Amino acid sequence: MPLYPRLVEQRVADAMSDTRVVLIVGPRQSGKTTLAKKMANEGMQYYTLDNATTLDAARRDPVGFVRGMDRAILDEIQRAPELLLAIKESVDTDERPGRFLLTGSANLMTLPRVADSLAGRMEVVRLLPLAQTEIRAAGGTFLHDAFQNNAKAGEPIVGDDLIAAVLAGGYPEALARKTLSRRQDWYADYIQAIVQRDVRDVAQIEQMAQMPRLLRILAEHSGQLVNYSGIGAAIGMNHITTQKYVGIFESLFLARTIQPWFSNKLKRLTKTPKIHFLDSGLLASLRDLSLDRLRDDRGQFGALLETFVFGEILKLASSGHTRFEFSHFRDKQQNEVDIVIEDRRGRVVGIEIKAAASVSTSDFSGLRMLAEACGERFVSGIVLYDHDKVIPFGERLSAVPISALWR
Repeated sequence: MPLYPRLVEQRVADAMSDTRVVLIVGPRQSGKTTLAKKMANEGMQYYTLDNATTLDAARRDPVGFVRGMDRAILDEIQRAPELLLAIKESVDTDERPGRFLLTGSANLMTLPRVADSLAGRMEVVRLLPLAQTEIRAAGGTFLHDAFQNNAKAGEPIVGDDLIAAVLAGGYPEALARKTLSRRQDWYADYIQAIVQRDVRDVAQIEQMAQMPRLLRILAEHSGQLVNYSGIGAAIGMNHITTQKYVGIFESLFLARTIQPWFSNKLKRLTKTPKIHFLDSGLLASLRDLSLDRLRDDRGQFGALLETFVFGEILKLASSGHTRFEFSHFRDKQQNEVDIVIEDRRGRVVGIEIKAAASVSTSDFSGLRMLAEACGERFVSGIVLYDHDKVIPFGERLSAVPISALWR
């Protein structure tokens, strides 16, 4: 299996040089262990808490387990979160940077026991499955270009080739399989393993048997406004339980909700969040989508493509030191923008996604509303589409090929 360069490598290196503890978090099989071993300081010992003996030792005597460690990699730290207090004690005694490099397949900051234990001592770096710019060894300048109102096309991938890339997703182990059916077999096994093992690490679940069904139902709502009552009704869950269980999938980096964009200038805005899966290959497997089905049903491809684009943008955002906020825009007249990106300076870029090879002026209606509400803060509005040409559609508005994501 090829060793892909990762966008976050420099961030991890910078953190190791000036921070006592570095935590790489992301879904299982996204490449965290490979990256940790590559970025490790010289002489770092490696321990995985997926090993039953190691896990038992860590849970029985966390302080004794950590005592005497000079520098170490601890893999899958969410399996023994009690180690974090022992690590805190160790790095408070010896404050050298880069002492511990941790990986986790769950968002530890959602666990009340550990949320504050390493505050000020730990930097968190998110690693999602492979971005197209990593797979293709291309650039990663889309966000920079968009905030300069200067988005450009990358290596063109259109039509069936684009569908194939979206169906493949970004998990390295899945990409190593040569056919879509073999990849979808991998995703099915992956989902089963996540539910049977990792869910138990982050929460006490009363209806464990319902989790796979809930995940499949949730997949049918990816890219849509969240309706917890509607999602849970099919399996007899109330909206409170459904929201809790969806939060578990979020903590395992399978899905993410994004909040609605808000402005005092526009009173009639939808206030409901949207749900997105974070990998299009995983979503395609859950929805049993194939190349033939997506050729015949562009509506199905539109929902899958939106997940693909959202994931790509999140991966690009994680690579640098600039922080971005993500939201969606929708008003009561159904004008909408799929992804709204805001930087620390308050500047705004709007992204609309279209699974077609042509764009019309009506596709910019939501972006125009967003631009009006933002005023001078609005930098650019982009409709990403299935083509290879950048076409201007007025001031600060343009149709841009999806390939811009890996330029």
